[in-house]
Amino acid sequence: MNELEQAALARLRDGWISGGAVFELAPIEWKDIAAAASSDEQERRLLAIAAQALDVALRPAAPKSLKRRSPLPDLILPTLPDRLRPQLRAALKHAPDARRKALVIRLVASRGFAAHPMDWMPAASEQNLPDVYAPWIDWQASVDEERQSSHERLNAENWADYYPAARRLALAAMRRSEPAEARLLIEAKAASESADVRLPLIELIRIGLGPDDAPFLKGLANDRSSKVRESASRMLAMLGQHGEGGADAPIFELAGFIEEGKAGFIRRRTTFGPVKTKSPAQEHRRAELFELCNLFDLAARFGVAESDFLTGWQFGTDNNADILLSRMVAASGSDVAVAHMADMLIAAGGKTALFVLHLTPRLDARRQRVFIRQIIKDAQLPAVLGLAQGIEPGWLDWDDLSNGNFLAILRNSISAKEDAPHRAAEDVIDAIGYLARAPVAAKLIDEVVAAGLPSASPSLNLLRLNAALAENPPQSDR
Repeated sequence: MNELEQAALARLRDGWISGGAVFELAPIEWKDIAAAASSDEQERRLLAIAAQALDVALRPAAPKSLKRRSPLPDLILPTLPDRLRPQLRAALKHAPDARRKALVIRLVASRGFAAHPMDWMPAASEQNLPDVYAPWIDWQASVDEERQSSHERLNAENWADYYPAARRLALAAMRRSEPAEARLLIEAKAASESADVRLPLIELIRIGLGPDDAPFLKGLANDRSSKVRESASRMLAMLGQHGEGGADAPIFELAGFIEEGKAGFIRRRTTFGPVKTKSPAQEHRRAELFELCNLFDLAARFGVAESDFLTGWQFGTDNNADILLSRMVAASGSDVAVAHMADMLIAAGGKTALFVLHLTPRLDARRQRVFIRQIIKDAQLPAVLGLAQGIEPGWLDWDDLSNGNFLAILRNSISAKEDAPHRAAEDVIDAIGYLARAPVAAKLIDEVVAAGLPSASPSLNLLRLNAALAENPPQSDR
């Protein structure tokens, strides 16, 4: 359409808007079509022709760079009912970051529902969401409209037919049932992938990790990605074997930041504790070494087993060193060492129990629940509840909240005049909104509102969503 034609149509439009007749303003070709009709019919015919010209015949062509996307895949869970969608949006809006938003989504999935795509969509890079969202993650990442995720069992021949999220999902299931076959598939295909794709594939070896995986992990010592090499080294340490640089200078340097001693008059035992650092530079270097090295090699440097090293560690003398050690254990400790440290710290109680926070992704559900209940019972400032990772949602009972001083301290924090206790209380309420069962969430709302928290407080959004979600939803018919 040229500028003259656009101007002519604009004159017709303006005439109709003002309520006048525009037959005389129409192009000659249009007049020939409408001339034989009555005046009213002339205007209707002109209007039909103009509408056809503007909306159909003369629409701008789509850019050549525009690609048609495949339809958004259906999920195996039913979509959240419309009446609950505003509460989901409110909870997501209140969540300050992607990790907290993921907790909201996990809670909804645990009750048998998926989010509506107009309320929330996962990022293409997301890897920590419920498995049900793998089709949407792959849809976000897809750029080739012809590629379809294969419905056949994943193998070397159809590897390219799977999008990354679906591939990780299939490999994870395979590692649980046929770990050797999954490892051989990863070994055959991971090397040709980019580092960003290769690392999550290698990390799947953690599922069902066993001695048979050691040769493959040792073979990654020369991988072109330092992150892959570090991951393989940590998994070897979990198996009780030396990884890359196992007896290397970093271990000796790290050992220099740790002093060995003796304690006890009757039953002498070996202790280990952090040497006091003399400068921020030393503190920074120590942190680097804890991240670089692994627990197995560190304990071997002192001639003891992992559990003996952890038993002898003097928790409480240096908070930063305790955190670094906890992270090292979570990253590279064996399952036995992780469980031993968690049980030891939970039994000790007090502030040292908080270091279990760094171990939660490696703990089984029973130990996770024991830890959370201990934190609530001791009221160790429950704000750490929101930092625990890998905890399953929707299991906390009212007895867990009322067993100790937790509720009393929460009420006092809400009624306090200072801002800091208020903010801490809101963080705790938000965390309980993820952990609690639905009836507990509803009861806690009444409790905190009675204590003085405004009923419109955004910190109640997740509790309200939790309370509204049925714990036994109807099964999807898809």
